[in-house]
Amino acid sequence: MNDDALHYSKNYSESGFVFAPFNSEEKAILFPDEKAEFFQEKIDFKFNNSLNEIFISDNSSKENHIKIIEKAIDSIKMGAMQKVVISREELVFLENFDLVAVYKKLLSTYKNAFVYVWYHPKVGLWLGATPETLLEVEEEVFKTMSLAGTQVANSNENIVWKSKELEEQQLVTDFIEHQLENIANSLQINKTETIKAGTLLHLRTKVSGNLNKNSSLKELISALHPTPAVCGLPRNTAKEFILENENYKRSFYTGFLGEINFNPSQKDKKETHLFVNLRCMKIDKNTASIYIGGGITKDSIANKEWEETFSKSKTMKRVL
Repeated sequence: MNDDALHYSKNYSESGFVFAPFNSEEKAILFPDEKAEFFQEKIDFKFNNSLNEIFISDNSSKENHIKIIEKAIDSIKMGAMQKVVISREELVFLENFDLVAVYKKLLSTYKNAFVYVWYHPKVGLWLGATPETLLEVEEEVFKTMSLAGTQVANSNENIVWKSKELEEQQLVTDFIEHQLENIANSLQINKTETIKAGTLLHLRTKVSGNLNKNSSLKELISALHPTPAVCGLPRNTAKEFILENENYKRSFYTGFLGEINFNPSQKDKKETHLFVNLRCMKIDKNTASIYIGGGITKDSIANKEWEETFSKSKTMKRVL
C-alpha cells in the first residue's frame, strides 16, 4: 500500500485483499487494489530448516481453559448448543526473531496450506499457514469446504476417526448446506476425505455450487462466516458463548483473509479466494501470540481437549 491509512470493506464489492476478524459484526480491513502493488519473486529455500521438537507445555492457562470447556459441555448437555469451539491464546517469547526465515519454514513445512505474512502499522504483524478455504468464487461458481476433526499424523498406523470427529464434521457440512440453500443452486457435496496439514490430519468435505443471480458475495460470506468449525451450532448461541467466556479477544484468529474481486493476471476476470485464519500467530516485539482451539460436543472430555490444543500449538511453535 502507498499509505498507512486503515481502509475497510463496506460490502465486499471492492477489489483488493481483506483481513477480517472472527466477530462478523466488526469491520474487515481492506488493502484496496488501486492503492496496492502486486509483484512476484522466487524464494530461495536454501536455509536451515531444522524443526525444534522439544516443547514445554504452558500450564498457566490450563485450569482456566478446562473450566471453560466443562462449562461448554454442561451447556451442550442442557440443550443450549450442539457444538462450540473453545480456544485460547498462548504466549511464546522470542529470541532473534527472523521474519523471512520463519516465513520460509512455514512455506516449506505446510505445502498444502495457504501461507501468509500480513502487516499494517496500525494493526500489527500476523502470519500463518491455514489448510481451510472459506470460499473461492469465479463468476457465479463458488467452492467452499467443511473442515473439522484433528489428530496427529502417524505414518505407521491406519487412520481411524472416532464418532466424535465424524459427527463434528457432519455438523459443519449440514450447516453449510442449510446456509446456502436460499442463495445458491446446483450444490454438490463431495465425499469426506482425510487431509494432512503439517503433522496434523483433518476431515474435509468439499462443497461447490452456483450463486443465484440475485445474491451477492456479501450474502455468501455472511452465510458461511463464522462456520461451525471455528464457532459452533447454533451459530449465534455459540458465538455469544465464546465472546462471553473466552478470556481473551480472538481478533483476527478464526477470521478470514484473501483476495476479493481481484485477478492480477487478468484484470477483467474477477476472482475471490478467502481462507479461514487458522494456525496463525501475531508477533509483537519479542512475543508471539499463538492461538489454538478445538470443537466441543457432548462427548468431549475436558483434559483431552486441553491436550489437543497443546498438540496444535506445535504447528506454530516448530517454526519459531
